[in-house]
Amino acid sequence: QVQLVESGGGLVQPGGSLRLSCAASGSVSSITMMGWYRQVPGKQIESVAVIFRGGETKYGDSVKGRFTISTANGKTTVTLQMNSLKPEDTAVYYCYANAVLDLKTRGYWGQGTQVTVSS
Repeated sequence: QVQLVESGGGLVQPGGSLRLSCAASGSVSSITMMGWYRQVPGKQIESVAVIFRGGETKYGDSVKGRFTISTANGKTTVTLQMNSLKPEDTAVYYCYANAVLDLKTRGYWGQGTQVTVSS
């Protein structure tokens, strides 16, 4: 099992910055990928950024050049630095982790944190 606890988020003005963090615990050595997804009510969940165990990163087209994903603490914490925020970045942001346990790939989600970009 992997547990994910998110922190950060809140209200910021357009053009501002926020940092989200997600701390993993439990079977952290089994994690192969961590990332951030976001969802606006009534819309599909969207991949924001992911980072693989080897360090490769992938970003959604709408956040490229503005958001940066990184890991720390022996790759048990994933951070999303969000710059030049836009109102359309407003959403609930979820931390996600892929882990291989008992030879099976399992997905784990955090509880979600609200990000609101508004003047």
